Amino acid sequence: MEPVARSAEIVARTHPERRDLFLCHAWDDREGPAKDLCDLLLSHGATVWFSEYDVSLGKSLIQEIDRGLANSRAGIVLVTPALLQGLESATGLAGKELSALLATDRVIPIAHDTTFDALREISPLLAARSGLTTGTLSLDDVAQKVAAATAAAG
Repeated sequence: MEPVARSAEIVARTHPERRDLFLCHAWDDREGPAKDLCDLLLSHGATVWFSEYDVSLGKSLIQEIDRGLANSRAGIVLVTPALLQGLESATGLAGKELSALLATDRVIPIAHDTTFDALREISPLLAARSGLTTGTLSLDDVAQKVAAATAAAG
């Protein structure tokens, strides 16, 4: 996570108004593990762009996501079975978000209820990034590590 922290630090100095993190997730995870992760990150002091909290009624989801991506120092991709299914079938917005995040050095994959091996089958580029897994850490421990890395960069 050190390269992500260095890249985020540069962005933090040049754009102090930005959020620490953009949370990329499958639509089906928005009221479950994505919300849980977002709330844990917030409790550990990170600022997070999360569609459930940041897209107001009547706003264009695509435009708000684009703005959220542009105004975040780093991105986390919550890799779940639902996300893998969406990436494999090329449906949903998460694939578009992932493409934008992979174009940067500021993306952290977090495997939850799946493995990096399963991710590698669908997205070798994302699986090659340094990340964390809830297979060995609790979701709270993951959030604490990501928030600490973000705070160190901010």
